[in-house]
Amino acid sequence: MSENTSNKAAMRPRILVDADACPVKAECERVAERHRLEMIMVSNGGIRPSRNPLIRIVIVPPEPDAADDWIAENAVKNDVIVTNDIPLASRGLEIGARVLRPNGQEFTEANIGNALAGREIAAHMREVTGEQGRNAGFTQKDRSKFANMLEVTIQAALRG
Repeated sequence: MSENTSNKAAMRPRILVDADACPVKAECERVAERHRLEMIMVSNGGIRPSRNPLIRIVIVPPEPDAADDWIAENAVKNDVIVTNDIPLASRGLEIGARVLRPNGQEFTEANIGNALAGREIAAHMREVTGEQGRNAGFTQKDRSKFANMLEVTIQAALRG
């Protein structure tokens, strides 16, 4: 393998998954396999190992934000991060990663500020009212939208 080919391979994006409670791990694995990309699932446990050599499991301590911290410290520009965690999404965008929610919504520089503000408002409302918010259920439509957006995002990352 020439040095130029080796450098191009080293620059290929990876898929980093905030794997605790992530409903789209199988979709991520299919896309990683199709494009021959490394996929890293980061969790504080309970993830079944994959036989696929492209899939790596990273187990972090069961401390708050340990998986988020690992992802933010190890992701590089053009990697694709899959997470519902808005602060992690913000950190990923700061380093130039592409960030998707499991429902297919893309976090961007244009929408991350509103997402962070909405998160703060929701936390404040929970504090004031004592009520826990309800998350919308994850649907087959969400799964399909995610699979499509992940493919589009990977194609963009591969282009550069």
